[in-house]
Amino acid sequence: MKHLEKVPWFICDEGDTNFISYNDTDSLYVNAEPLVKHLYPDFEEKTDEEKDNLLESVALKYQDLINEYYDEMAKTIFNINDSHRFEMKTEAVIRAAYFRATRRYAQWITKSEGVDVDKLDIKGLEFMKANFPPLFGKFFNKLLDQVIRGVTQDEIDKQIHEFRDKVLTNLDPVLLGNPTSVKKLNSYVGPRRNGEILSSIKLGAPAPVKAAIRYNDLLHLWKLDKKYSEIVQGDKVKWVYLKPNSYKIETLAFLEFDIPDKIRTFMEEYVDRKKSFDTILLNKLEGFYSDLEWQLNVNPYIKQFFNF
Repeated sequence: MKHLEKVPWFICDEGDTNFISYNDTDSLYVNAEPLVKHLYPDFEEKTDEEKDNLLESVALKYQDLINEYYDEMAKTIFNINDSHRFEMKTEAVIRAAYFRATRRYAQWITKSEGVDVDKLDIKGLEFMKANFPPLFGKFFNKLLDQVIRGVTQDEIDKQIHEFRDKVLTNLDPVLLGNPTSVKKLNSYVGPRRNGEILSSIKLGAPAPVKAAIRYNDLLHLWKLDKKYSEIVQGDKVKWVYLKPNSYKIETLAFLEFDIPDKIRTFMEEYVDRKKSFDTILLNKLEGFYSDLEWQLNVNPYIKQFFNF
């Protein structure tokens, strides 16, 4: 759990324990474990449901105390003697949470405004972005859910190893594609130079743009452009990394709904599965492990992909 990096003096004096785990514009997340353990010495012996109920009762009590203070604050500070709209409300009981950064977190909610629930609420984490391959996003989401619910590191390590093996074998390369929109395509594509079979690409072209230009080049080279659609500026595409090949194409985009068999076969032969795993998913997993303060196990498969 990440704590606030800079704690104002009016929340916590320097050297004192800070129980605020996270805050945003209108919410405050408090680590209540020390308090409930003080109030209920046998707290750890209770069931998870009993713990949730006790935690909620403490939160509601503090809610009432704060709202009483708001009545006094409205009079003494804002000179409001009648009604006001200052109110503190207990929103949820969270059994466990992962706070990555501001507005980027996951929380296991077991009570929401007094109602029993069991849901994982995720906001802003990298794997949820539109340009993250759904295959990797779904896998990361599964790991996150399990970690928050208490699955051990050994089990998580094993699943990562098995997933990596799946990616590096015969997985459909279409599933490895990075989703994106091709913007400013026309600004970077140049003419074919004398004796060359591929278009020139201007300096500074983003990887998806280069990949889209090369896809169109292959359509023309293999005389597929009359039957299949070219990628045009503004299209939504996927793109993959390629291993060294005779055309010296490093990335290749495609329209998922309209892939020629010859280009699909070319991708299956040359898609760089390891680079896709390492550059897209691995760094996210490394950051996740670091946040959890987990030590990498010295196992052969962990050494392989974490370069341990």
